[in-house]
Amino acid sequence: MTEWFRAHPALTWFLIFVLMSFVYNRVFRTRRLPILKAAIVYILLAVFSVVLLDFQLFGLPVVASMSVAVLLMFMVRIRYFVEGRNSRKSQQ
Repeated sequence: MTEWFRAHPALTWFLIFVLMSFVYNRVFRTRRLPILKAAIVYILLAVFSVVLLDFQLFGLPVVASMSVAVLLMFMVRIRYFVEGRNSRKSQQ
């Protein structure tokens, strides 16, 4: 898998940027920002995605780590959904 990431750095950068954006939106964004500030945040995310791309190309498992983080976020979301549905059933 590492060889594929090294062979396709543009796709790897895009994948890192998408994963970083998802983590930012789910964890760190508390309210909607004005359009200029939001653009600055996403430009900074794109710039720092290049730094993480360098780490990935040097052998650190950046994409795998971020994928695990996103997977855990989905699992927590599913858990909250199931708990909410069970609490609504028990109230009726």
